[in-house]
Amino acid sequence: MPNLATALKDEICRLARKEIKSQVGTTKKAVSQYRHEIAALKRQVQEQEKRIAFLEAQERKRLDEQPSRRPALDKARFSARSVKAQRDRLGLSALDYGRLVGVSAKSIYDWEQGTTRPRSAQRAALSALRGIGKREAMAKLELLENGKRRA
Repeated sequence: MPNLATALKDEICRLARKEIKSQVGTTKKAVSQYRHEIAALKRQVQEQEKRIAFLEAQERKRLDEQPSRRPALDKARFSARSVKAQRDRLGLSALDYGRLVGVSAKSIYDWEQGTTRPRSAQRAALSALRGIGKREAMAKLELLENGKRRA
């Protein structure tokens, strides 16, 4: 009887190995295919990131190299109402407008109230913003925000 039990045990092991091999074989094929797909997706993401970086650099150049529509600094006048009107026209908060000019929101509020006046560098930044539209202002804010995240 021990031979029959051993033979039966060997046959069960053989059939189990055969079944496991068939199951594992399809899984191995799927894993291999998934690895190839993942590698292709990683290459695609890397290529897209390069393109995005290139386009962001091009956009920065385009925004920086736009022809200056502002008047000369000695002719530039400051008006508290014009700061408020420009900010309202662009639909920006004082904080966002301040980011574009390079000052705090408190400075923007003070300028609008007429309690303080901007310095010459800040007047230059204000006059540079006079000719831009909402889309361009949002693009500049986005570039400023992306620059902060990467830094």
